[in-house]
Amino acid sequence: MRPRTLRATLAPTALALLTLTATIAAASPAEAAATRIRLGSASDVNRASWQGPAFTMNGDGKILTAPMGRAIDAIRGGTGSLDVVVLGGSAPTSGSKTPECDTVMTLPGVNSCTTWTLTAARDGDNTQVNTDIRNAEFVFFAGGDQCRYAAWKGTALEASAESVVAKGGGSGGGSAGHHINSPVVYDACNGSVTTPEALADPYNSYMSFTTGMFEWADYGGVINDSHFVARDRMGRTMAFLARAIKDGRTTGGKAWGVGVDEGSSLYLDSSGQATLYGKGAYVVLGDHQPEQASAGKPLTYSNYKIWHLAAGQTYDFKNRPTCGYYLRSVTNGVADANLYDGTPRSDCSTPPSGVTYTETEPNDTRTTANDATALTQPATLTGGMKSTTDRDYFRISLAPNQTLTVQCAVPDAYDADVYLLDSAGSTLVRSTGDGAGTDETLTFTRTAAGTGTYYLDVEAYSGSGSSPYSCAMTNA
Repeated sequence: MRPRTLRATLAPTALALLTLTATIAAASPAEAAATRIRLGSASDVNRASWQGPAFTMNGDGKILTAPMGRAIDAIRGGTGSLDVVVLGGSAPTSGSKTPECDTVMTLPGVNSCTTWTLTAARDGDNTQVNTDIRNAEFVFFAGGDQCRYAAWKGTALEASAESVVAKGGGSGGGSAGHHINSPVVYDACNGSVTTPEALADPYNSYMSFTTGMFEWADYGGVINDSHFVARDRMGRTMAFLARAIKDGRTTGGKAWGVGVDEGSSLYLDSSGQATLYGKGAYVVLGDHQPEQASAGKPLTYSNYKIWHLAAGQTYDFKNRPTCGYYLRSVTNGVADANLYDGTPRSDCSTPPSGVTYTETEPNDTRTTANDATALTQPATLTGGMKSTTDRDYFRISLAPNQTLTVQCAVPDAYDADVYLLDSAGSTLVRSTGDGAGTDETLTFTRTAAGTGTYYLDVEAYSGSGSSPYSCAMTNA
């Protein structure tokens, strides 16, 4: 994207008639100047405290008035007014030079809106830029080029934006501005990667990341993505998560993708609760190490957990749900069908009651497996990982077109993994979440004719103890 040069020169008398002001910062001849345009009051609001933070994560560059208005109202506590700063890497080539501020100024409770067009990394240390940001109560990163934004890491601008949130203000952005508001940023500094490219090689040279620029409360371990469905970006987000987990860019062996579609905005309040405005958004969880993620090789990753949010639906980032998702996998670079829609494999209601079956030793092999074939469904299997090499096998059966769902609650004393094996002992599906106390979930549908015998294998990965695990099992 080429930098824009300021071409219009106005006489002082004309300037006096405008309701905005423009400031030009020094720049080299080969580089566009940083420009400042302010709408509304020339004086900033002075107030002792604010009621945020609040955030808006937009799928494209446009500001949606409903979530932006809600953020502004939350920050000001419903009274008084506040100041907004919009940061961008380029200005529109036609129409208004301040499209975001034009919208913001129509909302109740806005004292001023200042647009800064910044074109160089050193603009992050511009004194006037940082004065405006620190005096504002909301910072909005416009669409454009997130690589330019990532270049501000370590500059005064980063600290200034963080100070706005810390005082109870807010942050947000659209498209590239959405990307920069996550703790792990796909920065696109080497180019923009597509879903086919990312799945074919999760270490594609176009995939580069900036970590730790903005780390908002309750939003840890997240990688944002935009234009999500319109540009078919689910697959590349899956690759981003696999990379983040394998490369240690997130903690606990987990990473979350937040993909927002065009015309949509995810509003995040001070308690960590996100509400979707618009058409759709997705939260994608990778909770184990990838089966294959290496340079030059296609991605293999089983059982991404995906929450599909429609308008008005919520996701609690502070207390992240363990239900309500559907599962999709990538095998040798090929993603499952219907990535953007699925029936949740578990809901958030109380699990149905049923028979409980407690393991009996020895059951460490298929030949000594506990027989659970006659259990009335739903059923609960319980046991414990008595040693770091303990394995508990349960024999089960499935009729044609039956779907088995197993949800295992694992105690904090150890890390246990769950496998479903066929009658010959080959692994069909697995759940290998990383970390002690990490719950495990797997599903499998029998498509063959006749009734088949299978084995559920619960085994210790690390740690041990007598605290029981509990696996809710249903087939339908």
